[in-house]
Amino acid sequence: MTGPPMNGPRILIVDDDPGQRSLLDSFLRGQGFETVLADSGEKALELLPTGKFSMMISDVRMPGLSGLETLRKVRPQFPSLPVLLVTAYADIRDAVVAMRDGALNYLAKPIDLDELLATVRQATGMTPSTAMILGSEKKLPPHVVAQSPMTVALFQQVSLIAPSDTRVFITGESGTGKEVVADMIHAWSPRNGGPFVKVNCAAIPETLLESELFGHERGAFTGASAQRIGRFEEASGGTIFLDEIAEMSPPLQAKLLRVMQDGRFQRIGSNREIHTNARILAASNRNLEDEVKNGRFREDLYYRLNVVELDLPPLRERREDILPLANLFVGEFARNRARLAEATVDCLQNYPWPGNVRELRNAIERAVLLSQSELILPEHLPTKLREAAKLAGPGALIDAQQLDEIERHAILAALAQHKSNRTETAKALGISRRTLLYKLQRLRQQGFQFE
Repeated sequence: MTGPPMNGPRILIVDDDPGQRSLLDSFLRGQGFETVLADSGEKALELLPTGKFSMMISDVRMPGLSGLETLRKVRPQFPSLPVLLVTAYADIRDAVVAMRDGALNYLAKPIDLDELLATVRQATGMTPSTAMILGSEKKLPPHVVAQSPMTVALFQQVSLIAPSDTRVFITGESGTGKEVVADMIHAWSPRNGGPFVKVNCAAIPETLLESELFGHERGAFTGASAQRIGRFEEASGGTIFLDEIAEMSPPLQAKLLRVMQDGRFQRIGSNREIHTNARILAASNRNLEDEVKNGRFREDLYYRLNVVELDLPPLRERREDILPLANLFVGEFARNRARLAEATVDCLQNYPWPGNVRELRNAIERAVLLSQSELILPEHLPTKLREAAKLAGPGALIDAQQLDEIERHAILAALAQHKSNRTETAKALGISRRTLLYKLQRLRQQGFQFE
């Protein structure tokens, strides 16, 4: 299976997971590469002699020939072909074997698309100036704000991910807008004409969540007076968004794993299997890696779920979005009959917003209700907001800039010391790899260059 000719380097993508193949296909084609897809190592070995390939990207763990076995069979016939291995199981022993057998590099899932793109460009000689950059043709709806470089970069990633069927895990603090990102993934996908079903796993009692997701037959349990269609069945042909998925119990996690593996489930009280092809998006404000380590979340489910991770920065890290969001909410609640005073704007900009966009929206709603004129003043804002902003003041902004500079030097120095290895750099800095990737993305948007 091939994409349309792009006149760019040709890359063979080998993965037994259709969602992962689709993601890499759409992303790399969007960057100007030509792609050929294979669902197994055996198929890859058939395709390689039929065309001139600039690179191969292969999953490690596949039925039949594994990625490592495929690499060993490829090397004698194509000794100079760059091969990038990708796996959800970050096993250092496999990494050592892969590099020994001639792999170009070894990336762990969820794939950092920036890191992937840099590796592919370096291997194929396709520089950023010659690459096609997607995302600019996508337009955000009026209720979605993206003024900061980090938010713009986030939605550019969304535009690249959306056309595929791959699973996406959305992370971020409470109130950052994870549901908005899920909305845009569905809206920009070919499934946008199908259903978009949202389930808040934290808002539904555990005893009812299974029925909510998979449905039940009449008489399946006390109170089941009629048959119920589950949300997965309802979402078939479209998208299902599982918010706060970390709240799901271990037994229910096992049933969800099966749906992700083969799209099949049973209603409670029935032996008949039902198939769904719903695309799965999930979100959590918890760190699922920590939940896995503490035995509260299944490791196999985490790797199935987390094919691509989108991390939403908190509002305090993207201050360019504060004022546009505030004006958006003023228009919503005051119907454009009010405006923010200059002193009010200063308060909003100096406040750290621990509750993120949700807290900002609530503060503006309160201010509009208390304001008796067309001008929203600082006294209309919550007391804690005024006091915190007063304590911060202009000096705090200078301190924040100094802290940003110190952090930047520390990150770039650690990155150089560990030869751009993201995992080792994160360990040295005492932060998670995910946090490091987010901070590197922010630095790249500020114009800093690194491998």
